[in-house]
Amino acid sequence: MNSMLQPNSIQNSDIYNVGFGIGYILGILIPFIILGAIIFFAFRYFKNKSKK
Repeated sequence: MNSMLQPNSIQNSDIYNVGFGIGYILGILIPFIILGAIIFFAFRYFKNKSKK
């Protein structure tokens, strides 16, 4: 019975909630960061190609 209570008490802690919130925010932001990086490097590539 005690082994069943331990994971549940961890999930109800503030540290778990903060970690879950950070993971949730990163999960939302990472696709936009990757998309922005792709657009940035594509823009830089075509800008350098047009100079030649």
